Amino acid sequence: MLATMTETKPGLHLELSEDQIMLQNLARDFARKEIIPQAEHYDRTGEWPWPIWKKALGVGLVNLNIPEEYGGMGANVLEECIVGEELAYGCSGIQTALMLNQLATLPILVAGSDAQKQKYFPRLTEGGEIMAYCMTEPDAGSDVAGIKTTAVRKGDTFILNGAKTWITDGPVANYFTVFAKTDPAARHRGMSCFIVERSWPGVSTSKPLEKLGQHAAQACQVFFENVEVPAENLLAREGDGFMIGMKVFDKSRPPVAAAATGVARRALDEAVKYAGERHAFGQAIHNYQGVGFMLADMKIRVEAARMLTWKSAWLIDLGKKNTTEAAVAKAYAADAAVLNAVDAVQVFGGNGYSREYPVEKLMRDAKIYQIYEGTTQIQKNIILRELYK
Repeated sequence: MLATMTETKPGLHLELSEDQIMLQNLARDFARKEIIPQAEHYDRTGEWPWPIWKKALGVGLVNLNIPEEYGGMGANVLEECIVGEELAYGCSGIQTALMLNQLATLPILVAGSDAQKQKYFPRLTEGGEIMAYCMTEPDAGSDVAGIKTTAVRKGDTFILNGAKTWITDGPVANYFTVFAKTDPAARHRGMSCFIVERSWPGVSTSKPLEKLGQHAAQACQVFFENVEVPAENLLAREGDGFMIGMKVFDKSRPPVAAAATGVARRALDEAVKYAGERHAFGQAIHNYQGVGFMLADMKIRVEAARMLTWKSAWLIDLGKKNTTEAAVAKAYAADAAVLNAVDAVQVFGGNGYSREYPVEKLMRDAKIYQIYEGTTQIQKNIILRELYK
């Protein structure tokens, strides 16, 4: 595992370690050389970025959180955030596609046995396979406990039936972590989690769903029709699914906030560059307070989003509870991404509304951060609940 942000110095310490700076530079260089030149192509075509995936796998920028004994880097959450911000700066759709394995493997990291890790993790790190996370359903998004997919015990197997939707990387995934009800009457206490292989009879996917942004991160519906899941593919015990899901969120929300920060930072950089080059009434438009103060607000949001994100990651890496901090970071960074993208379009004026300039794409890509991994409103519910605990 790479060194943590805190070493042995007393008091507050905000410097990254040398290893983390090297990781940041690696990701930043990769984004500028491999992602930014291809971002427009994948946005227009909606293709899954296989060539970029293979390069990222080769340099160690995917499967970051998988322990070293299974071929991963063994990175902590803060290090995932460092990489995520840089890759999302290049293209948040490509970043999401590349780093989705880290979300899908979290249930196994949280609750999987050594045998399950040994069976499935090398397929990702050595085989270059893709995994997807199956929680959301057509009638159960924010209401996680309301999922209707069922898994009925039958001897040494579970019979899985149901449908999931908006499953990122679903069209290309080799296997899935799937949440299902093993005891529907028990609501959230009756939820369990399974590892399900795409090749098993009864597993199918729809064509990629058309969406507003992040086109490179293909999403689809996943269907399970009488799928026989071996009992050995149950994670932990029956009824542990909700607990697993909540632990996943504490680890998955900081990297999502980091990616949103990357989008906010890219919007800022594009706006600063344009406002320095574009002239009106004899001077660069950043000299006008109406534009200049927008740029200053954008910078404030980027810095605040990053610090909130890093704090939430730092806490969970120390083994401390970060539920409130993760919700705060995710809510704020999501809003920062959207506001900065919208402001960047405004700075560009009519050009910002054109596909010939990058900020139009940033605005489309940014909106999803206020929706997935728990909407902004759900984050505020969590924060309010924690305030009164």
